[in-house]
Amino acid sequence: MAALPLSDPKFWVAVSFFVCLAVAWKPVILRIVRLLDARSERIRAEIAEAGRLRAEAEALLRDAKAKHEAARAEAEALLVHAREEAERLAKELAEATAATLSRREKMALDRIAAAEAEAAASVRAKAAELAVAATRRLVSEHLTPDRHAALIGRAIEDLSQRLH
Repeated sequence: MAALPLSDPKFWVAVSFFVCLAVAWKPVILRIVRLLDARSERIRAEIAEAGRLRAEAEALLRDAKAKHEAARAEAEALLVHAREEAERLAKELAEATAATLSRREKMALDRIAAAEAEAAASVRAKAAELAVAATRRLVSEHLTPDRHAALIGRAIEDLSQRLH
């Protein structure tokens, strides 16, 4: 075997390559590690941001569900209130209608009673007229002047007894 080929340029190229590689190895590796660390840090930040956004979205979803439930409960309460109000108004309307009908019935009965009283008064007046007319006719037919004088005398005598 021959001695080390120190005069061979290939040997020195190989040695200089390995020396360059050894000298450049640490900064290159550190730069690669820094780049990888920076990339992993960006990824962690994006994951953290995604987690934060997810938490916000879940909070918004919970709020929206709560608002939806509150709105639904309020709508149901309004519906129940509207039904109660409608029932109350229907009851009031029925009562008012019954009262109006009662008043009108009483007015009609009062009118009927007034008409009956008027008719009875009219019948009495007519009966009185007929009685007076019949009495006049009977008196004029059956009362003679002597009888007439006797009746007046008796009325005068009774007058003194009736006054005491």
